Amino acid sequence: MTTLKSTLQDDLTAAIKARDELRSATLRLTLTAIHKEEVAGTEARELSDGEVEKIIGREAKKRREAAEAFDKGGRAESAERERAEGEILADYLPKQLSDEELESLVAAAVAEAVGGGAEGPRAMGAVMKIVNPKVAGRADGGRVAAVVKKLLAE
Repeated sequence: MTTLKSTLQDDLTAAIKARDELRSATLRLTLTAIHKEEVAGTEARELSDGEVEKIIGREAKKRREAAEAFDKGGRAESAERERAEGEILADYLPKQLSDEELESLVAAAVAEAVGGGAEGPRAMGAVMKIVNPKVAGRADGGRVAAVVKKLLAE
């Protein structure tokens, strides 16, 4: 059984051999982040695929935020590269939910939370608690929160 980490390492080797600078640099940085997490704490440990996925998600989010920052700063070339790195990382993450899928999951969670007596600002937290495990890794937290706010306002 190959782990997500070993898949990343194999793909890195292939990218280096193919002289794919962008892919090899992106995978190298991601593997470094994974390694750093493995040796953090009191003793080194092997991360589960779920934990590796979280790190890849964090790295992809950093790329999205950096691309936005570069766009605002008028550095289109750097923004382009960050987006390209983000796309490479997206290949290793679960398929993202479409807007329709996300909205139906959130709508069900809103109904559940309101049925449980949550209302007003507290409903947001209750809905997020219900919906987060269902979307884990398949939608950015900001996207989820925006849909929750939208549906609670209706």
